Amino acid sequence: MTTVALLSALAAGCGGGSSSSESGVSCSVSQPGALQELEAQMGTALSQASSEVDFSFAVERRDGRRFTFNRGSSTLNTSYESKSASKLVSAVILMRLVEQGSLALLDRPQDRIVTWPIASDDPLSGMTLAHLLSLTSGLTRDHACLDDGGEDFEDCVLSIASANAGNGGNVPGQAFFYASSHLQVAGLMAVRARGLSWQAIFAEFKSQTGLFPASRYDSPSLSNPTLAGGMHFTGEDYMAFLKALKGGLLLNAASMGQLLADRTAAIPMDYSPILSGIGGGPGLGEDWHYGFGLWHECQSATFNCVAGTRVSSPGALGTYPFWDISKGYSGIVVRAGAFGTTNTGIEIERSVRAAMEAWAAC
Repeated sequence: MTTVALLSALAAGCGGGSSSSESGVSCSVSQPGALQELEAQMGTALSQASSEVDFSFAVERRDGRRFTFNRGSSTLNTSYESKSASKLVSAVILMRLVEQGSLALLDRPQDRIVTWPIASDDPLSGMTLAHLLSLTSGLTRDHACLDDGGEDFEDCVLSIASANAGNGGNVPGQAFFYASSHLQVAGLMAVRARGLSWQAIFAEFKSQTGLFPASRYDSPSLSNPTLAGGMHFTGEDYMAFLKALKGGLLLNAASMGQLLADRTAAIPMDYSPILSGIGGGPGLGEDWHYGFGLWHECQSATFNCVAGTRVSSPGALGTYPFWDISKGYSGIVVRAGAFGTTNTGIEIERSVRAAMEAWAAC
């Protein structure tokens, strides 16, 4: 089944019947207490989950029923630093600009940025917006300007380009390399295409959708935000974003198909933090694939899963937004642990997944 067909089938909803899972609870529409029992199980598991910091958890079913858990002082209205959880948000904003005609997936940086410094005989001159959104552009060297709030956004992108120019045999579309540079270049392409700053583009997105009222791109600064990891948002704002995305309110079917396509199925994963870790933290040892700003999850050392069934955009501080398309639920773990604790957020969610899946199917 294609991604679009799968989404259409899910949109049709699910009927009655019963379900069971490793949670040990059988659930049917004739058992009103089953949902509450599953929610109690999730609450108990989350209260016992390993986390060095407070966190909040939320998950929502197809019918809009939501389960929420807060540990300590954390709530869904607490502002959290996104790290890579912003990648999916940035990708959706950029895909909307493609859908609206301001950009095209085959646009190259030099088509939009007149000062682009990579020469036409450099293999990197062939990178496109599609390569940038899928982190397969051939850019493998981030620049210190990404963490410098005093830098100019455009100057930083040009520094990224110069740092990667002549970088050996890196050919766009031939390998996946997890780095922030890709989306920063894509962001400047959007800035030039729209004639607006990124902040104005985000304000336009918020005005059009009503989303992220309490959120901002502000790290390392408002003038030089990192699109791949520089948001502050609340769990409530991100849950509303996920609901709008899965409800088809942000992208049309064709754009959604592009977003959810597996962009790394036939190329090597030269650097994946899910496989090998980030910031000194361990990886999961799992071979996830990548789409536009999102991971295709697979709990296996070799990718043997169906792409487009479960996607996510975890961040390095342990925030973990997830969307299980095949089972019809989406949710988030929001936390601010040490850099490199991506796995902690994922493991918090996995501690309740069996009960959550039964709850979602009930």
